[in-house]
Amino acid sequence: METAAGSCRVVHPLAPICDASSRVLILGTMPSPKSREIGFYYGHPQNRFWKVMAAIFDEPVPQTNAEREALVLAHRVALWDVLASCSIKGAADGSITDCVPNDIASLLNTAPIRAVFCTGAKAADLYRRLCEPSTGMPCTRLPSTSPANAAVSLPQLIEAYRQIVPLCEEGLRVRG
Repeated sequence: METAAGSCRVVHPLAPICDASSRVLILGTMPSPKSREIGFYYGHPQNRFWKVMAAIFDEPVPQTNAEREALVLAHRVALWDVLASCSIKGAADGSITDCVPNDIASLLNTAPIRAVFCTGAKAADLYRRLCEPSTGMPCTRLPSTSPANAAVSLPQLIEAYRQIVPLCEEGLRVRG
């Protein structure tokens, strides 16, 4: 449904990626048109999210949706988005209005999530305003991996995202 300002009402079409071993939750705002088309998170070919995930976990860059899901779940990462629905122009986070949040609190009750990270300023702002009051869990803002965030290089993104690795690995190391 198109609004007067040229934005469309979008209802989030993707289920969260999460299992009982997930320790870190990474939230975007809303899947882009390309992500909605391919049916998976961070689906735009120029989005650097999957290159970053592969680099921080020293894995090959996943090529299929099944490989992407396997990568994050193997490393105890859950994926979802802050919004259940909104009005948006294309993939422009700055155009988001009429927000309805996802029920992040319920997701947090399904897995031992220890930290919430948001990909970009808009996701962090929306989470803090719409979700944090019900979750009681603060978020850490990470730089957006979107091609629109060209000011941040791939090496800079990798360095910023490395902070999630120790949280994912907690409890996995064998002491000896």
